[in-house]
Amino acid sequence: MSTHGFGIIGCGMIAEFHTKAIHEIEGARVVAAFSRSEVNGAKIAQLAGGDCKVYDDLDAMLAHPGVDVVCVCTPSGAHLEPAVKAARAGKHVVVEKPLEITLARCDAIIDACDQAGVRLCTIFPSRFSAANLSLKHAIDSGRFGRLSLGDTHVKWWRTQEYYDSGGWRGTWALDGGGALMNQAIHNVDLLQWLMGDVASVQAMTATLVHERIEVEDTAVAAIRFKNGALGVIEAATSAFPGLLKRTEIHGEHGSARVEQDDITLWQFATDLAADDAIQATIAASKGGSSGASDPRGINHAGHRDQLSDFLHAIDSGGKALVDGREGRKSVEIIRAIYHSAKTGMAVALPLEDGQ
Repeated sequence: MSTHGFGIIGCGMIAEFHTKAIHEIEGARVVAAFSRSEVNGAKIAQLAGGDCKVYDDLDAMLAHPGVDVVCVCTPSGAHLEPAVKAARAGKHVVVEKPLEITLARCDAIIDACDQAGVRLCTIFPSRFSAANLSLKHAIDSGRFGRLSLGDTHVKWWRTQEYYDSGGWRGTWALDGGGALMNQAIHNVDLLQWLMGDVASVQAMTATLVHERIEVEDTAVAAIRFKNGALGVIEAATSAFPGLLKRTEIHGEHGSARVEQDDITLWQFATDLAADDAIQATIAASKGGSSGASDPRGINHAGHRDQLSDFLHAIDSGGKALVDGREGRKSVEIIRAIYHSAKTGMAVALPLEDGQ
């Protein structure tokens, strides 16, 4: 693998995950960071474990020698401007989820990277866990037969202090939504990756537990997939004490369940030899790291594996597993859910302009 120098844009909590992940990738290092907070910038420089220069001017950071990839770790609704600026500076671009908070803003990032001839990646580390990769392989190899149901449940808990601690949290302008857009988007992406494209949604959302936020802390949506299967998305930051996220896939020949990053159900009409190892894993499972009640409880291994995949795509000229267009899909589904909740009507995908 070639050597890649990373620049970090925005040095809040999620930037720590990126920095730790990059530090564990052979041939990759964080060489520069941009932050409006001197304290946060210093923390990232320390985590980088090398000669990382911190800037308070984005143009200067993008001009730093050796930066060829940037990670955009700003609040969700502030991804567009730094991502476009980085692309125009000739840098490959990694954007923390969501890609952006509206489809128009997602498309502007995708177009800027296309025009500049640089690669774009949207962070969805759940796709890289061994459990979810096994589930994807089982679906693609036909073990479920015709898919009938695909459900995902993210019943998490966030304190009022969590929302109060950052002025952008819980706002439409910068968070882009609540439990769906910020927390459950990982599983929304996972569900459409596993089940296929969504045809329509019908949904309800509510703010039931938290104060001083504009967005939902509780949401449910019924899904119809283009292959005819049905499904459910549940998302919450209102469910104390916070449960492990869960994805369930069912079909005419099998059922499987993944909780957090562990397979907890794996049953098919026809057994294969490889199933023995999965059943042994189920028996030994003790539950993985979780952000169910604490956003810092999430492990950075998925970030490391996804960033490794992205660097391999850059070096080989291949396709990253989650590029910009893949990252756009979950935003479209969530925007459709919000539109359905607002109107009380079923909403078909693809969305029309302005939805």
